[in-house]
Amino acid sequence: MFKFIRSGLIYSLKVILMGMIFLGTSTTGWTSYAALPSGNAITDGRALLRYALPIDNQPVRKLQASLEDISNQLRANKRWGAISRDLSQALRILDRPSQILTSIPPERQPQAESWIEELKSGIVQLQEVVKTRQKEAILEGRAKLLNLVSLLEESMVKGFPFEVPAEFSNLPQLKGRATIAIKTNKGDLTVVVDGYSAPVTAGNFVDLVQRGFYNGLKFTRSEESYVLQTGDPEGKEVGFIDPVMGKYRAIPLEILAEGDKQPTYGITLEDAGRYLDMPVLPFSSFGALAMARPEGDPDGGSSQIFFFLFEPELTPAGRNLLDGRYAVFGYLVEGKEILDKLKAGDIIESAQVIQGIENLVEPPA
Repeated sequence: MFKFIRSGLIYSLKVILMGMIFLGTSTTGWTSYAALPSGNAITDGRALLRYALPIDNQPVRKLQASLEDISNQLRANKRWGAISRDLSQALRILDRPSQILTSIPPERQPQAESWIEELKSGIVQLQEVVKTRQKEAILEGRAKLLNLVSLLEESMVKGFPFEVPAEFSNLPQLKGRATIAIKTNKGDLTVVVDGYSAPVTAGNFVDLVQRGFYNGLKFTRSEESYVLQTGDPEGKEVGFIDPVMGKYRAIPLEILAEGDKQPTYGITLEDAGRYLDMPVLPFSSFGALAMARPEGDPDGGSSQIFFFLFEPELTPAGRNLLDGRYAVFGYLVEGKEILDKLKAGDIIESAQVIQGIENLVEPPA
């Protein structure tokens, strides 16, 4: 089992959470350090997944940014004028649909045109809702519009964006995305895992879900506003033992940094001298899903995973010191209130792939 020991210093720092630094645990087996975010980071898992898609169409990104900004303005003392400007900008972008359609394969364009018309209609309706200044109704309308933007952006993806190194061909790989439904004794969670950014890490997880590995496992570690961990099987083993190979399946540290064409493997961004580089999948959202690993062994992960429980709404948001040290491979998209209730000893009753299993590539027999 990966065990964790909290030092007195770290405990004291965590007690004064409103201070400048938030440190996690110093461990035997696995070490992590978390800092309070700073700046204006994206804290919504769905938004992070949208921005992580391997596409290059500036109009659709500007469309997305305009709609994403609405929630920021609602938090900032309800700046109704700014919200109206966001919606007007979104409409101007949609009035030139050819700039969006140019990135979509011809066979997908009829459906995309339908989504664009639906977006335009939805924005006009939301403009009327804004006049009523009903916050919840505005957020609900925004969410529906962003779901359509997600469909547009996903339709722009043309194949898998890079070659995974041949040395990892013996491991499952996720060449796309998958959605996982997790039933616990306290309620249901839904996560989306991103193979575009972490194909080996996400592929390993999806493969284990398919095998039923997580069914019946307990959450073994929980710390409020920090982490919730699971994936340690019963018995002396601390990870998954491949029944074909008869040995521990080790998963390499896999981090795709912004601006890179493919992930960095086997080394933290810090050890690579890339202190300021940010991962495409950061620890800035409550419910970020990441691979746990033994301390000092970046390639020693296997089946143990953890949810990041830091609540960015409580503090300024931005870079977290876990970024670049541990591999995020997905985000919670439904069930935040359930994740917040789960503690060590609670149980995963079942985990099931409900979308995207066709993107899982198993290693050759």
